[in-house]
Amino acid sequence: MPTFYIEQFGCRATQADGAVLERQLLDRGCTSASEAAAADIVVVNTCTVTASADAQARDAIRKLHAANPAIRVIVTGCYAQRAPEELAVLPGVSWVVGNSHKPQIPALIEAISEMSSASNLNGFFPAAALVPSAMSLSPLPAKTLSGDILEQTVLLATPVLGGEGSHTRPTLKIQDGCNSRCSYCVIPFVRGRSRSLPPESVIQEIRNLSEAGYQEIVLSGINLGTYGRDLSLRVEFEDLLRRILHETSIVRLRISSIEPLDVTQDLVELFASTDRLAQHFHIPLQSGSDRILAAMHRWYRAEHYARRVELIRERLPHAAIGADVITGFPGETEDEHAATLAFIESLPFTYLHVFSYSKRPGTKAATLSNPVPGAIIKRRARELRSLGEKKAAAFRQSQIGRTLRLLTLRSDRQGPSSATPALSTNYLKVRVRGTHPSNHWLDVYISNEEGNSLLGDVAQAGWPYASKMTCASA
Repeated sequence: MPTFYIEQFGCRATQADGAVLERQLLDRGCTSASEAAAADIVVVNTCTVTASADAQARDAIRKLHAANPAIRVIVTGCYAQRAPEELAVLPGVSWVVGNSHKPQIPALIEAISEMSSASNLNGFFPAAALVPSAMSLSPLPAKTLSGDILEQTVLLATPVLGGEGSHTRPTLKIQDGCNSRCSYCVIPFVRGRSRSLPPESVIQEIRNLSEAGYQEIVLSGINLGTYGRDLSLRVEFEDLLRRILHETSIVRLRISSIEPLDVTQDLVELFASTDRLAQHFHIPLQSGSDRILAAMHRWYRAEHYARRVELIRERLPHAAIGADVITGFPGETEDEHAATLAFIESLPFTYLHVFSYSKRPGTKAATLSNPVPGAIIKRRARELRSLGEKKAAAFRQSQIGRTLRLLTLRSDRQGPSSATPALSTNYLKVRVRGTHPSNHWLDVYISNEEGNSLLGDVAQAGWPYASKMTCASA
């Protein structure tokens, strides 16, 4: 069987897809290579949320081919679903497999090891033969955004164990796809309608991770708040969280992005009732202007969003509250940009993710007139990022003098002044003085700020607000 390497791009959902693929390939007897240069086959798992994401994928493919022309490259993911013909012409690309066929990649790679000619691999898209007649072999053409939207009914999930934190905080994708139609977003076209991992499967995956020693798990999805609405026996996201708390022993559960209208009073009360749910809400905002929100087809207005944030702050005064913001949407005026800045300034955000508007083919926003000039978009993005940094710094300062319960991420053994990175329930990076094992809980007294992190010491008896240190085994 061939050796493989998966080159990942994009969001947690894309990384989760890569984890599923890796598990399937290993189960078939394939060998995972430590780097692309050592692999027979490289799978490039793409994102297409922005034009920049597309460009990064193309650049990576060109570099892979230049470094080793003998490598066979399979391109998959959202970009491959949206525009396979753009990828098929790149040097080194052997096959383009959209999300509609991604579950069949293991069979394709197995066939590669048994056949010398890709022309015999029916049901896939050889890059040299990406024409309508070849693509008609697929039950769903992946050539363009026009026509039917990608439909999948089964969600496969494998925890993502790698990445930042030295494997201490796995991510579990429990939902994929989206039924909304935000005018700027291509994701519903390349990932299909919302679908959920059955609650029994979620529970079992979390039990497995907890028994393996993991202390924190991140639940992710494309539109996480819609979890369970597609199941034959409908399940609400809040009810799933209650089941996880009741039926598993996981110490801390964190959720990824959740839409504003899914942040209900009952959900916030649940978070306030236990320290096993991380006090961290990432709520996409996109704009503080009601006119722009309407043009984006976002189903809330600024006052609705503000009330959700205020509700969180009332019940969880130290919670992390982050937001996505898009600047430069077509037709956005200086007054509307100023309104977004003022709206963000008025609320207790603790960080921002700022995105410059990117025109995505096939979306409604792509047809809008009055684009914002690139230089103006860059200036507005700088202003938003500056405000986000100001908010983050103020939040870090507010935590000095508190004792926080932290999960250590990895040891840093760099001499007597070494410190161990750790993460708090409210999503703050802290450097704990001294060397400590990863994946352990520490109560840490926060004494200072160091760059974009906080600095602290393991709390001792008699310190302000110190409590008994708890330490979970790895």
